[in-house]
Amino acid sequence: MSSTERRLTEPVGREESPQAGAEAGGGIGGAAQETLEDYTLRFAPRSYRRWTPMVVATTAMGGIAYLADFSIGAGIGLSHGTGNALTAILVAAVVIFVTGFPLAYYGARYNIDLDLITRGSGFGYYGSVLTSVIFASFTFIFFALEGSIMAQGLKLGLGLPLWLGYLISTFMVIPLVVYGMKALSKLQVWTTPVWLLLMVGPLVYLVVTEPGTVDRWLSYAGTGGRGGVNTASVLLGSGVCLSLIAQIGEQIDYLRFMPPRTDANRRAWWTAVVVAGPGWVVLGALKQAIGVFLAVYVLASVGPAAAAEPIQQFKAAFDAMMPSWLVVPLAVALVVISQIKINVTNAYSGSLAWTNSFTRLTGRYPGRMVFVLLNLAFALALMEADMFSFLNRVLSFYSNCAIAWVVTVATDIMVNKYLLKLSPHAPEFRRGMLYAVNPVGTVAFVAASGLSIAVYFHALGDTLQPYSPVAAALIAFVLTPLTAVLTKGRYYLRRSTDGIGEPLLDADGNPSATLYQCHVCRQEFERPDVAACRTHDAVVCSLCLSTDRVGDHVLPASVG
Repeated sequence: MSSTERRLTEPVGREESPQAGAEAGGGIGGAAQETLEDYTLRFAPRSYRRWTPMVVATTAMGGIAYLADFSIGAGIGLSHGTGNALTAILVAAVVIFVTGFPLAYYGARYNIDLDLITRGSGFGYYGSVLTSVIFASFTFIFFALEGSIMAQGLKLGLGLPLWLGYLISTFMVIPLVVYGMKALSKLQVWTTPVWLLLMVGPLVYLVVTEPGTVDRWLSYAGTGGRGGVNTASVLLGSGVCLSLIAQIGEQIDYLRFMPPRTDANRRAWWTAVVVAGPGWVVLGALKQAIGVFLAVYVLASVGPAAAAEPIQQFKAAFDAMMPSWLVVPLAVALVVISQIKINVTNAYSGSLAWTNSFTRLTGRYPGRMVFVLLNLAFALALMEADMFSFLNRVLSFYSNCAIAWVVTVATDIMVNKYLLKLSPHAPEFRRGMLYAVNPVGTVAFVAASGLSIAVYFHALGDTLQPYSPVAAALIAFVLTPLTAVLTKGRYYLRRSTDGIGEPLLDADGNPSATLYQCHVCRQEFERPDVAACRTHDAVVCSLCLSTDRVGDHVLPASVG
């Protein structure tokens, strides 16, 4: 057996092991040291994935504890009425669930994040930089939204000015984000029960003690007062809700740490993937519907501008069921817990997306914390610009890009991989194995997002403007398989083999756990994370390939 196929037996991911690599590999070793905690740019190894499926699912579901759903639902309901809002929420939820399922499965099955999935699902090694920026934008937009909500709570409860609340909500998450998945899993598991009690308790109390609120909610016609369900209003509302379609990327940032699927854990594994993957939208849609309910409930007392603020919604709900001295503290507690739970995820996932993009484009790895701070700076700028006041316009515009991306990747998996079999079944993400740009996903994404944005800005007339989300989804769905057929799938893989004799997957179809030592950084990595070296009889890990600025270790294009 050659050294390329050498099997190692020591455990990977040891806390003390990166130092040797740092000494041998310089800056690359330093990158390896930082990413042992969260595997920023690479496959998450089996030796690190020691959580049960239910712990991973609980952690992932904790990341959707955001209060933005209440604001989104309230905004749609106040503008278009309850009937249109509920229909729009349902339509968006179905689209998000259907497109999110294949992505969640691939993330959990092959233990890679959505950027790595995107690379091998039609975009290519550099082509997916486009979507990484889209995803990073999602994280700081929603960080800013949640931070604004928290600042509103701190202003109401403590009298702090909004600018100070923005700063507090931004900087308080930094210590938690530093420690990656281990710290996040503990935070989400321990805070979820308290969050659920504070959110569900007042709603149940209102429905039971004031049943008339349900009738007022269902009959609310919106500011236009027209009532009834109409297509334009539903599509406009769905466009706002569909801005959340990129949330599946944050769910996958947790699901990639799922344990291998086996006969013993099959039921728990699938339950966790469905519930914490596309299933997040069920709770999300319920929160949006509750947001409409609470906005209608408080509308008369606080006015339409404040009715969309979750702090005002829950203050009124708590006021109906408990002593006045408890109302504001509990409302503020709910806002703060929710903001911490989601914004540690936003900061964490955003830093991964920025790091992926920067490292591929420059061949340098400055460290994930640099991009945590960059993401927070973008979010703080949006908060100071009072993004909350024009929330629906920002989300409606952004949703066109997010829909085009997610639908393109989901279509490539469902149609090109499984139906047409033009796309490789197992995802590929390593440099050297992929073409720089694959026209299949890139063309579909650029065309779908570009044309839908044009529709959104009335380029094709006022009548078609509400249909921009539909345009994004349909164009991406049609062009992805069409381009694959026209190109005969030739731009997916630059090589048919990575130069290592052992298969990527074991007998159960899980990524192989065999360990290999990277001869550049001297760290040990599992089989899916390495490839043969171009110039040595050895293997190189995926991160060292990414940071190889001269291409000494990158395998040449080949069919053999």
